[in-house]
This record gives sequence, C-alpha cells and structure tokens, in this order.
Amino acid sequence: MSNEWWRTATIYQVYVRSFADANGDGIGDLPGVRSKLDYLADLGVDAVWLTPFYTSPMADGGYDVADYRAVDPLFGDLADAEALIADAHARGLRVIVDVVPNHTSSQHPWFAEALAAAPGSAARDRYLFRDGRDGGPPNDWESVFGGPAWTQVPDGQWYLHLFDPAQPDLNWRNSEVRAEFADILRFWLDRGVDGFRIDVAHGMVKADGLPDAECTEQASLLTTRSLPYFDQDGVHEIYREWRKILDSYPGERIGVAEAWVPTAERLARYLRPDELHQAFNFHYVEAEWSAPVFRRVIDESLDAVAGLAAPSTWVLSNHDVHRHVTRYGGGEQGLRRARAAALLTLALPGSAYVYQGEELGLPEVTDLPDEVLADPVWERSGHTDRGRDGCRVPLPWSGSEPPFGFGGSSWLPQPADWAALTAEAQHDDPESTLSLYREALRQRRALPSEGITWDEAPDGVLAFRRGESFTCTVNFTSSPVTMPRPGTVRLASCPDSELGLGADTVTLPADSAVWWSGDVDG
Repeated sequence: MSNEWWRTATIYQVYVRSFADANGDGIGDLPGVRSKLDYLADLGVDAVWLTPFYTSPMADGGYDVADYRAVDPLFGDLADAEALIADAHARGLRVIVDVVPNHTSSQHPWFAEALAAAPGSAARDRYLFRDGRDGGPPNDWESVFGGPAWTQVPDGQWYLHLFDPAQPDLNWRNSEVRAEFADILRFWLDRGVDGFRIDVAHGMVKADGLPDAECTEQASLLTTRSLPYFDQDGVHEIYREWRKILDSYPGERIGVAEAWVPTAERLARYLRPDELHQAFNFHYVEAEWSAPVFRRVIDESLDAVAGLAAPSTWVLSNHDVHRHVTRYGGGEQGLRRARAAALLTLALPGSAYVYQGEELGLPEVTDLPDEVLADPVWERSGHTDRGRDGCRVPLPWSGSEPPFGFGGSSWLPQPADWAALTAEAQHDDPESTLSLYREALRQRRALPSEGITWDEAPDGVLAFRRGESFTCTVNFTSSPVTMPRPGTVRLASCPDSELGLGADTVTLPADSAVWWSGDVDG
C-alpha cells in the first residue's frame, strides 16, 4: 500500500445498520458488511468508514456508546470486527471506525456512577454537572436535537447534553477522561484499524465558565457563528496528544474530524501538521447547485489547506443530511445533477468520501410512515422535524421487491420503486450510476497529481485542468451550452449521444459533467 494513502483516498461510508443484514433480523451487521467487501473492492474505493457498532442502547443510532471496547450484539461480536478488518486488508481496503468522544451513553457505567454519587464528587467530574440558575438550567445552551441542553437529576443538579439527554457530555478537562480515550484508541489500533472518524470533533472543550450563547435556534448556527460549546481552542491540545498515538503505529493511521465550524480557516486549524490528517468539508456539502457557488467553495477549500500538509476533502452526502439526488431537485433532474456532481467531486485533488447508496443514485426517502421514524430529532422536535431517517433507509442489493436482498425485513421500509436501483440491476448496465462511479473511480487513480487551474468558460459552466492531460467541465445550467472542445471525451455523466461534439466545439447538455483528455480526436 502506498505512502500517505489518505491524501488521495476515496473513502466509502458504511452506515452499518443499513448496509447489509447477514442474520435476517432486519438490521445491518458486521458480517453483512464483510459479505459485501468484494462489492466495495470492485467499486474501486480505497477505504471503508464504519459508523459506530459498539455496545449501545441505540438512543441515537449507536452514537450513544455504553462500551467503547465491545461490539453490540445487534451487529455481531468482537471476533466479527476483527475478521472484517482482516478481510478488508486482504482486499487492499483500509478500515476507519467512528470514535465518539464528546459524550457517552447515559447507560455507560461512568454515568451510572455519577448519578449515584454526590455533587462535587470525582465521578460527577467526568461529566459536566452544574447547579441551576434562577430555578432553571445553568445557562441558555440548546441541544442540537432541539430543546434545552440540560437535564435535571433528582438531587437538583443539571447535566449537559448537547445532543439527546441519553448522551451526557464528558468533561475533557478531566485527566481520567483523556486517559480513557487514549486507551480506547490503542485498543482499536491494536486490532488493525487504519484510523478514526471523530464524531463532534469540535465539541469536547467548552468555554471557561460555560457562558450563555445569547441566541436561540442555535442548531441552525453551527456553521455561521461562534458558539461557546463548539470549536474552542482547547480541542487542539487533545488532537496533538492523539496524533502522537496515531504516529506510534505503523501504516499511517489517520484521524478525520467531523467539525462544524464557521469558516474554512477555522477548519484548517484541525489540520496542522501535529494534529489531524483530514476534516470533513461541510461547506461543500451545503453548496447549492450553482457554478459560482461551487467555484467559491472549491477555491475556499483549497486555499484553506494550501499552506498545510493536509488534503482537502470532498463529500456530497452522509448519514446526517438529505441525499444529494433530492437536495439537487429530485427526480430525473436531481439524478442528472447528482451524476454530474459525482464527476466534479472525483475530479478534484484531495480525498473523496462516498456515502453508501449514492453510487446507486438513491434519493432521500421522504414519505416514511411516522410510526417507523427512529431518529431522536423526531421526538425532540415535537414531531415537527422528521430527522435523518430518510437517508438511512437500507440499501437495495437485488431482486424485484423489498427487502431487495438486504436480509430480513428492513428496519426502515424501502420504496418499491427501488427495484430499478438495486446493485444487481445496475451492475451490467453501462449507463447506470453504479457503472459511472466504478469507471470514475478507476480513472481517478490515474489523474494528474497537480492541483486545479480554472479555464475560461461560459456563464453557468465550470472548467478546470489538472496538468496538461486532464480537463473537467460541468454545465450547471438547465440548457445546453456550446463552448470550445477541451479534448477527447474520457467519461461523461450523460449518455454520449447527448454530447454535441464538433471538430472544435462541444455542446454540453444541461446538468452534465465531462472528463476530457488533453488531445482532440479527428
């Protein structure tokens, strides 16, 4: 495996409970993932990121961890995790696992001990317990999932939970907390994992004195303003400690930050040479379908890491946002734009993330019955926000009706019209979205190493080169656009028959992207 693999890697996110179900209980599991490793190797990704599979009461899909060193029986056991890592490595795939350091489950032994202990005790100091103010919570902080970020316990104190009450925040100023997570990292590194995706990487340290945020609807402000409980400078000391642990193992183990911060410049602080290797680029996820918007976000993202040893990352969807087929308009238009966005994303220098199912062109499922919704956002919002379940519907693998080869009757229902989108239905169709991803990932490995140089292009079109041998053009408009022909077509997001190829010009169809080699045939 090459050095600094993470600089150009394509990393595939597996949401474990929705990927593949090996035991027929309707919930995806680690043996299910293991059974699909050949699919992932054939797709052409470099690494697999697994969402939490640890022991958990599942108040938030496993992001409420009760035991960081054990596999929840829903997903298998520790031997299954070790076998999955070994089998992935045998196929040249690296494995990244989630670590959830901002909070534990309320069923973690530490929290049970804290509830049984007195105010001011060592057990409570592992978390953030405080006395109330004026008969209410200690401050005005709000939960990302809705409602106050504080819950009162019987003795009158309150504990902080920036997410669900079942997810109490840890006190990262406590040396025992820091030592525990250093040991957790080593536990999984000893079992061969190649890195960690760090959940809420911006959240562990809170501002001194826990001051008021002095605003409401705080969850909508995560990427637009500074908040006293996120992106505090103290988090960087933690990552300098973690980097030393990662570097003490062979094979270039990496840390990846999930950090919602106001600017690309703030994000770059997580990527200093003695901190983390990558950070998710949420500004790219949030970009609307517009040439000027995408160009600005790409420029800002590349500028932010220009002076650093870290690559930029590019991601279109994940388990927390609506799938981009739907964000870009849904239906045929949304799919055309999603296919074009895939070629744009995979043409950019750096590391790309693919969320399970996007290679199949899956849309968001917007009509799930109320009674099956499992995301805590649904309850916390008083049934006004349907939450994130629509992007977590289990994958369709094969067959003509649900559960489409997923395993047992899936924990969230799949739309009947997904029969045309199964991996089986798309595998041998050269025009399918799966085939497009497979070919793009194959070609991506041979793209020039240079960064991008923007070329002149008509309004609504982006065109850039990498080196002298590769050009990418993207028509963001809803109409065909004619421009000088950049070379020979290597790959297009639309059928070749839609491209208007002249001797010196090309007419790009609406909502399409094309990869070109540097020479022009005939």
